[in-house]
Amino acid sequence: MEKLHFGTDGIRGRVGEGAINPEFVLKLGWAVGRVLAGENAGKVVIGKDTRISGYMFESALEAGLTAAGIDSLLLGPMPTPAIAYLTRTLHADAGIVISASHNPYHDNGIKFFSADGTKLSDEVELAIEAELDQPLVCVDSSSLGKAERIGDAAGRYIEFCKSTIPSRISLKGVTIVVDCAHGATYHVAPSVFDELGAKVISIGVTPDGLNINEQCGSTHPEALQRAVLEHQADVGIALDGDGDRLIMVDHKGEVLDGDELLYIIARSRMSEGRLEGGVVGTVMSNLGLEVALKRDGIDFQRARVGDRYVMELLMRDGWMLGGESSGHIICLDRTTTGDAIVSALQVLHAMIRSSLPLHELKSGMTKYPQHMINVRINGKVDLAGSAPIQAAISETEAQLGGRGRVLLRPSGTEPLVRVMIEGEDGAQVVALTRQLAAAVNEALSA
Repeated sequence: MEKLHFGTDGIRGRVGEGAINPEFVLKLGWAVGRVLAGENAGKVVIGKDTRISGYMFESALEAGLTAAGIDSLLLGPMPTPAIAYLTRTLHADAGIVISASHNPYHDNGIKFFSADGTKLSDEVELAIEAELDQPLVCVDSSSLGKAERIGDAAGRYIEFCKSTIPSRISLKGVTIVVDCAHGATYHVAPSVFDELGAKVISIGVTPDGLNINEQCGSTHPEALQRAVLEHQADVGIALDGDGDRLIMVDHKGEVLDGDELLYIIARSRMSEGRLEGGVVGTVMSNLGLEVALKRDGIDFQRARVGDRYVMELLMRDGWMLGGESSGHIICLDRTTTGDAIVSALQVLHAMIRSSLPLHELKSGMTKYPQHMINVRINGKVDLAGSAPIQAAISETEAQLGGRGRVLLRPSGTEPLVRVMIEGEDGAQVVALTRQLAAAVNEALSA
């Protein structure tokens, strides 16, 4: 059965359109309560980021869960990975996050964690969708759920983050600029690094409900780059609106994406003898990451785009480290989901342990030139079954001569096919991408 509402990371869209409205979210809360707790009374943790619509959807979810006989533990604005952690430590049946991650304020979404702090399985999501088709039936008044606000949630999560690096590691003498994207980490991230001894300069920490991710955070690191250079900081840390993506800036103002950060963490762990298995990236991970890891004898595998698919491969092979170019990094030996603060601490640990600046730590990996063109489509397309497209791909790969790679991928959220090529020669990569995109567009038009 195909899912109608759930995407690769919950349900997301523009507020007031489609499923992102209070009536649907109320029904969703009820359906989640019915599926996850069944006939038994249970409790669900609810957190949110700082966008203005979060108040509305928090109330709607609470009402739906209450009608299903489920208690709500309200955390207020908290990072997505904090919800995963607190769902486990508060022994809740599930965790719900109200967030549209790195999207602008006018979008919002709902995503879920199971009782063990991992994303819901496809089977559970399908069960929730099936329940949404049923009429909402309120439990007897004596069995209604209750709501409780958890006042010490931020403190609990701060202590957890600090515990993910050895207690002997101090950040004393390190100057860090932290950009919280006016999002859910604004009252958490600066405290973590400050309590570990760093000198912290905070930006993006004045959310007003409308400025989340606006020209700041992991998707817009320019403000962080300027601040690092202005304050002559050792490192800059950019988080996204819900705190699960990480981009960093070195002391020269150069940006490090998720691939480079993953490489640094993997190399550091290997040198300590703590790298369990290999590293999982995605089909979008830069070829330079794969080449650098394999040169160092570290296995590398590619998953589909989406942290849930990275997690699937990690769990299948018993590996501990994976992530995406966007900065969504999973350290399974530390936590159960992508966590920007925890990932940043792993990079800082590598810096302190090696006594090397971030700029030097990244030098072992050379990113390959990469170019992508989006080709618009009407409806679903069968790329593998199109002879002209497959012939064009083969011709492009022959021109690359084994010194690059070709990727065609339908977008999961837009009517587009993403045509991407990587290779050693940047000019050739751009030319071949344009050539292949034109061939794909011609084949699809025909």
